[in-house]
Amino acid sequence: MTGIRGLQPAWATARTVGRLDRCGSRARLAAMTMVRDRIPQVELEVIAKAQFGDLVKAVVDIERGVMAIGGELHSDEEALLLEDGSEQRHLWGINLYPGVAGEEWVEFDSMINIRPSTGNRSRGVDDAETRKAIVAIVNRLVAR
Repeated sequence: MTGIRGLQPAWATARTVGRLDRCGSRARLAAMTMVRDRIPQVELEVIAKAQFGDLVKAVVDIERGVMAIGGELHSDEEALLLEDGSEQRHLWGINLYPGVAGEEWVEFDSMINIRPSTGNRSRGVDDAETRKAIVAIVNRLVAR
């Protein structure tokens, strides 16, 4: 995996799936990525532009403090985390809007969050403590 200048980004790990490739003068993320270390916001902006325009889908493991980004569906990122050893009960789907300031840049909305058996009956994250944990992990992993 190479970045814009041909170097591997510091946040990319051995669990990275796919590659960054040249597309004009900017790099594009070709597949999902595990984020274990801090990622610069500019990388999220590149991913957003390459995929959905203004957002990056992410799934956060609140137990392990890692997240997967860059999937077309939250379920794809969920599968990557499960393969990496996460437990489904600790995984929560979110959308990140790197161009939005303040707390609104994290949106709690994903089909994988619907868990009636555990009390989460919406696509959001109903428990305030779980939302706080997700935001804390995202803020630790994304340099804004």
